[in-house]
Amino acid sequence: MRIGEIAAVVGVTTRAVRHYHHQGLLPEPERRANGYREYTLRHAVVLARIRRLTELGLGLAEVRDVLADDAGKDLTEVLTELDADLARQEEAIRERRGRLRALLEAEGGLPKEGPVSPELAALFAGTAHLTDSPMAAKDREIIAFLETSMPPGARERMVASIGEALGSPEAVARAGEAYALLDALADARPDDPRVEGAARALAGCIPPGLFPEAGDVGEDDGVLRAFYDDLAPAQAEVIRRALRILAGQRRAERPR
Repeated sequence: MRIGEIAAVVGVTTRAVRHYHHQGLLPEPERRANGYREYTLRHAVVLARIRRLTELGLGLAEVRDVLADDAGKDLTEVLTELDADLARQEEAIRERRGRLRALLEAEGGLPKEGPVSPELAALFAGTAHLTDSPMAAKDREIIAFLETSMPPGARERMVASIGEALGSPEAVARAGEAYALLDALADARPDDPRVEGAARALAGCIPPGLFPEAGDVGEDDGVLRAFYDDLAPAQAEVIRRALRILAGQRRAERPR
């Protein structure tokens, strides 16, 4: 058989056959006098086995182990490991599908910030009217970013703290007032007299557990610096002062 014939018989491409030669999985037949390689039935048997093993999900290195005469693992061992790996993948897929269902069925639909946790999506749905504020929209983007970048425990505490902070219509109204003050400073200088009032209003909206170390982070922190750079100068000053207010409150509450 020529390469095209053996590939067609086994149901693979000639490119795959050449790749298996290159990887050392399929021995190359000798060339005949006419220059063509002639494949035997033995080659077809090995090629068919390679196809079956790869269709099961084995990588080529694992296929090589199975085919080698001195293989460190026999087929049963390799397939047992593959079955365990597929079971882990199935569990991960079930978990992901559960998260997708929760997002798709969430009241208010998916937030425009993209896929977030169902808990955060529910919080965003409850404050959807605040997105008319440019600062509120930016805040939601930052919260979505933090949820992605934080470790699981910190992420859950952050979402819980936000839920606590926005747990009443009065709290949502206070947040709306703070956003309005920040929006009004979009073209202002950092020394604008309105900055201090906006900082106190913002600090009053941030729950104590949201950023446990808020105000203790130095200006050289890369994420915080990027956050400030994304704001107008007066708005960045409001955030700095609000964090300092929160840090001062925590120091005052610590036992002496």
